[in-house]
Amino acid sequence: MPSERRSLRSNKDSTSSTNGEKARADSQNSASSKDKPVPARTTSSKGKGIPAKKGGPNTAAKDMSGNQPKTNGTEPAENGVNGAEDIEMADEVTDNPKTSASKDENDEMTVVVPASKSSKLAGDPPKDNEGDVAMENTEGTGPDHKVAGAADPKSKAIADIKANFGLLERAVAQFDARFTLRVLRSISSVRKQLSPDIIAQVITELYPSSSPVAKTLLAAIGKEDASFEKPESGSEMEIDGQTRSRSNSGKSTSPSKEILPEVDTYLSILVQIYLYGTKAIELGANFSSNLVERLRTLNRRTLDALSARVYFYYSLFYEQLAPLPPSPMAPIVSIRQSLLAALRTSVLRKDQDTQATVTTLLLRNYLSTSHITQADLLISHSQFPPAASNNQIARYLYYLGRIRAIQLSYTEAHDHLIGATRKSPSTPSAGGFYQASTKLLIIVELLMGDIPDRATFRQPSLEGALQPYLQLVQAVRVGDLDSFLKIVHANNDSFRRDGTYTLILRLRQNVIKTGIRMMSLSYARISLRDICMKLGLPSEETAEYIVAKAIRDGVIEATLDHEHGYMKSKDAMRFPMNQHRLELKNAQEARERERELAKEIVEGEMDDDDAGGDFEGM
Repeated sequence: MPSERRSLRSNKDSTSSTNGEKARADSQNSASSKDKPVPARTTSSKGKGIPAKKGGPNTAAKDMSGNQPKTNGTEPAENGVNGAEDIEMADEVTDNPKTSASKDENDEMTVVVPASKSSKLAGDPPKDNEGDVAMENTEGTGPDHKVAGAADPKSKAIADIKANFGLLERAVAQFDARFTLRVLRSISSVRKQLSPDIIAQVITELYPSSSPVAKTLLAAIGKEDASFEKPESGSEMEIDGQTRSRSNSGKSTSPSKEILPEVDTYLSILVQIYLYGTKAIELGANFSSNLVERLRTLNRRTLDALSARVYFYYSLFYEQLAPLPPSPMAPIVSIRQSLLAALRTSVLRKDQDTQATVTTLLLRNYLSTSHITQADLLISHSQFPPAASNNQIARYLYYLGRIRAIQLSYTEAHDHLIGATRKSPSTPSAGGFYQASTKLLIIVELLMGDIPDRATFRQPSLEGALQPYLQLVQAVRVGDLDSFLKIVHANNDSFRRDGTYTLILRLRQNVIKTGIRMMSLSYARISLRDICMKLGLPSEETAEYIVAKAIRDGVIEATLDHEHGYMKSKDAMRFPMNQHRLELKNAQEARERERELAKEIVEGEMDDDDAGGDFEGM
């Protein structure tokens, strides 16, 4: 270690004996060394302080000169201060509190060097402002921790509902529909916990007791006598001359604050979901009717997504009212005018969410009562919004494919159903829609004369639901009419529930055509009586009519002999009689000639040239 090195105590003694001239000379040297890196102070030097004295500018400049070697943590370093200003390297804790208290605050600078990572890990845990030890990244093992970790489902549901109020306020303030969509997506996690107590608690904490909206919502869930926890008056108190309202967690800051219509509609949707889940169909239908009437008086673009959801449940309630569709007296027929009015209003307001939802609801309404012509007119006189959500597009394509299949436009129906299955949501909750669209697609492919791919029936989400349709495809493929009729009779209820029964009945003609096609390939001539027995037809006249129609449509190439009562096919695979025996005889003669030639060659009577070989010498 160089001899010029000085300790901290020597610096303290030497600073009191230097004069001003030498300090000014050394200050120039210290200004040139201000860009040198500051050495880090080790933890071993903690607790050692450098007391400052008045008149310290000269002495500090002398000690901070760059002419002396410095070691890590033993001497202070320049902290980027220009000129001869006072620099004091003081620790967090000084040895003499009295001396440090007498320092001039304007001439004091404290530089704290952070400890190394290893010292932090090995040191004591940090403390907060109140002196308590902060427990970070620790896991509790006591019983109190287990109770706090297990959140109450009721409290969590209430907190989630109230958190959505803030998202709706942001959606209105920023005019951003993404916050509203987040609220609608969160309904799936809240709906399982919905109960009258939860909804009533949220309503009473949000609305004043005189709110008509609150009374309507409470009456719908049977909580008219619910007590409002927050009084209308006396909720403000005077603090430091300013009026401030009490703000509890989860409660609105002021009872006089205007509640947004978006919040009213969101709570109304929760009430609709609760009523539909508890099968309160009549009460839900009346509540939804009043809610739709109230929404018609509002013209707010931030309500578009919420209004579309309201109309969805509005139509769903009326579908469940007796008498059920397809009865012409079904209550669902009575809401068509309301849905058409909503469609006109949404088109004028450019409300694409409501327009797409109401369009699919109207198509569903017409199809439930078999009003195909009206559904076709709606499609031709309206335009589906291209910016609609993926789910609404999938629904629209499904209904469009069903309408085209009923109208015998199988190719167009096939294209629409392919699009519906591809746009079908992949979530488990949407598995029913994917199954329904796939079932209808299979029937359309059979009506087109095609056989669906076997891999379609092997999908895990479709294997059980498509079992009757797999048997149906097998019967159609082989042309077995008896098996086809048995399958239809055994799965009659399932096909009617899927809405494919009437289309499946059309497959009977396809099965018969397939059977006739198989017979034309198997028999060169077959009587009409045999055709009746194989296909299960009632009479020979019916068989003759079906064969004649198949010939005219180009299904088979054959002729009918009305006098003798048989069908002569031109496509039959003809095999000559005893042709195989002739081939065996020729093969035997050829082998005998080969043996004779080989014998003559061995005996020397013939050479290769006499045997007829056209071989040239190498």
